[in-house]
Amino acid sequence: MSGRQTIVIATPLEAEHVEALRDVAPGRLEVLHEPELLPPIRYTADHKGAPFTRDAAQEQAWRALLAKADILWDFPPAELLDSMPKLRWIQATSTGVGPLAAKLRLAERGVTVTTARGVHAGPLAEWVFMALLQHARGLDHLRREQAARRWVRYCGEDLADRTLLLIGGGDLARGCARIGKALGMRVVALVRRPGQERSQAALFDQIAPVSDLLELLPKADAVVVTVPHTPETEGLFGAAAFAAMRPGAAFVNIGRGAVVEHAALREALGSGQVGFAALDVTEPEPLPPEDPLWAMPNVLISPHSASTVSRENARIAAIFRENLLCWLDGRPEAMRNILAPGQLY
Repeated sequence: MSGRQTIVIATPLEAEHVEALRDVAPGRLEVLHEPELLPPIRYTADHKGAPFTRDAAQEQAWRALLAKADILWDFPPAELLDSMPKLRWIQATSTGVGPLAAKLRLAERGVTVTTARGVHAGPLAEWVFMALLQHARGLDHLRREQAARRWVRYCGEDLADRTLLLIGGGDLARGCARIGKALGMRVVALVRRPGQERSQAALFDQIAPVSDLLELLPKADAVVVTVPHTPETEGLFGAAAFAAMRPGAAFVNIGRGAVVEHAALREALGSGQVGFAALDVTEPEPLPPEDPLWAMPNVLISPHSASTVSRENARIAAIFRENLLCWLDGRPEAMRNILAPGQLY
């Protein structure tokens, strides 16, 4: 890429990662970071920030800053895209950004998007097994017994030799499969294209088509949803799917809330058909305070935070730095995680 390129940091990013970007190619890159124009963060790796309103002078400065961008860290406000004529590349901080990229017509504008694919698989898998082990080994029971200062032996469950059914076969499924196999589980992946070559295929004991869902659900001790929200996955888990599950099995959703019909999930949890559910995503989000899921003793709810860990931005920024060198050297085809037009993630 000829000429000096300007990166604008469009969402909150810790100063050490900004400085690391500046060190990539000091003579060829300008990195503009104005923290006072960005919302204050509520936690490490907060990409949205707390509610924030710019005054008139700040808004003018913000618009002028964005207009300088050849490259952005994260997505800009949709209403300002027309005032960003130089923009050619956005490094996203999430993976499932295809619908947003399509809505903003970025491909038509000639804007490349690279995603954070691969960054969140490890943390999400750890959260999945935190939840499954909490349930199987009786953590809630132990907390109650400890609070009562009561020493009474009990019997829990283990995960070895149990069947883990993963809905999806991508990065998130791979992360879960690695831990499942380490714990001695039998791992089955349900995918759209079972014949597709996969580098992680050895992690799965079986790869089956989505059409086998109702056949495989009765054989699973734990079901983990890892797929994004697409027309094909919307409402995939409804009354029929929950009725087909092995009674008392665990259900975990780290994909998207719209994949699940929550009325059917509530009914299955209430009847005991589903023994336990761990939900990092819901539909809608946030989950309304009056939703019965909040009060169910066999439900664990996370506010879409299972993938957020203190090193998240460091890992995304590492991908960005690697891609910057490809971009500056005129090798965009070598960049990681390029979002193809029409692709959802």
